[in-house]
Amino acid sequence: MKEEATTLPQQFIKKYRLLLGEEASDFFSALEQGSVKKGFRWNPLKPAGLDMVQTYHSEELQPAPYSNEGFLGTVNGKSFLHQAGYEYSQEPSAMIVGTAAAAKPGEKVLDLCAAPGGKSTQLAAQMKGKGLLVTNEIFPKRAKILSENIERWGVSNAIVTNHAPAELVPHFSGFFDRIVVDAPCSGEGMFRKDPNAIKEWTEESPLYCQKRQQEILSSAIKMLKNKGQLIYSTCTFAPEENEEIISWLVENYPVTIEEIPLTQSVSSGRSEWGSVAGLEKTIRIWPHKDQGEGHFVAKLTFH
Repeated sequence: MKEEATTLPQQFIKKYRLLLGEEASDFFSALEQGSVKKGFRWNPLKPAGLDMVQTYHSEELQPAPYSNEGFLGTVNGKSFLHQAGYEYSQEPSAMIVGTAAAAKPGEKVLDLCAAPGGKSTQLAAQMKGKGLLVTNEIFPKRAKILSENIERWGVSNAIVTNHAPAELVPHFSGFFDRIVVDAPCSGEGMFRKDPNAIKEWTEESPLYCQKRQQEILSSAIKMLKNKGQLIYSTCTFAPEENEEIISWLVENYPVTIEEIPLTQSVSSGRSEWGSVAGLEKTIRIWPHKDQGEGHFVAKLTFH
């Protein structure tokens, strides 16, 4: 069953053999045979949050990379730790997005593509109940799940919205200090944990997603304050949705790429896959080189 689930599309193999050269074999091997690690974060907004998890979590606690509140392991959705909002299940490499965002108490922050709430709960913990967190999801059913997770996490300074990004612009023009866009993408980074991601992938997927990402980012930029920061992320390997998108932003808007300080080892974005300077400041997580599934993160300042 596992072998069937991890059979990679031939066009995907052809593409990444060209892009990665000598790395390609290790990359394909990691996708087809590597193991997926699950993770979760504990909630700093809850009284004695870490003590509760250390006392009552059913597994031995192992620190996860990319978040100071992260552990490796699984969350029982029926456990009181989950139901009471002490734990949030999140794939370890996905935690890097909130860590890169580094929201501060008192800021106005927007999580534009927020469901089911992993990044929003992480941002809320950073904000410590001060400032405003607007957490948005375009699809009503997913927005309901987002609302439930925000409530369970005990967030007191958030509002949940259910709109297309362009619909928010008239209400929040030039408003936010920080905007997180964890963009809908072709999902190549999910191949080894989700067989459906493989089935849904086509050769055209990255360019189709690129167009949608550009539309979302065009709205996001309009909602940033001067010197506000945009954090862009995907869970795909495709240069079309990563380095090319950041190149497009730099070429079309007054933004600069910022360094993302991290204590853990990660890979850099590939300068040769884009058309602007500074792409090495972006972050990639590769399954054959780093800890976790596929992720890309960039941080930009708007001027």
